[in-house]
Amino acid sequence: NLSHKTKTSGVYTFCMSPGGEVVAAASEQLGVVVNGMSESRRSGRNSNCAVVCSVFKSDYGNTAEAAIDFQRTIERRAYIAGGSDYSAPIITVGDFLSGELRREPKRITPTYMDGSVRLCRPEEYLPPFVCENIKGALASFDKKISGFAREDALLTGAETRTSAPVRILRDRVTLLATGYQNLYPAGEGAGYAGGITSAAIDGLRTAIALMSKYRA
Repeated sequence: NLSHKTKTSGVYTFCMSPGGEVVAAASEQLGVVVNGMSESRRSGRNSNCAVVCSVFKSDYGNTAEAAIDFQRTIERRAYIAGGSDYSAPIITVGDFLSGELRREPKRITPTYMDGSVRLCRPEEYLPPFVCENIKGALASFDKKISGFAREDALLTGAETRTSAPVRILRDRVTLLATGYQNLYPAGEGAGYAGGITSAAIDGLRTAIALMSKYRA
């Protein structure tokens, strides 16, 4: 993973998917969410990773509800920016950095929903400070690994689900959800992981806790 610090935030890469594809990951209607994945052979034509900008309470508010609303607003704006048909908004890195919108993807073929994409400026669905921070980060990343700021590289939005904005409380020993007898919250969606490896580890811990209950 690469990281870049700005005056107000941090930007980092997340979940590198070699030979992978960008997939639809929305869980609500009228929203567009993307994610990256690789199949076992990692034999796809492209590789991808998320480029993530940190946000704080000063950006979205002081409550869990405000955090979810902030996320949902981005997803709905991405849906509209993509044409309101669940296509994903895309832009080349060259156009993003120059503020233009004129390059169709050529070297890189979009993989999201078999190419259901639409050229769009990220400013249409992302907060201005996020766009500015990502622009600075891409130039920084390119100095570490050449290619991140390549003009024909492709950006697809929006990935808003790197970590859960809320956490389902659970007992520290049994891992049961607080107030419930047979519910085991685990992994990223429940707020206990922030990536493939940490989610897998938490899944193992939860499975062991569940087995221990029935062995007792």
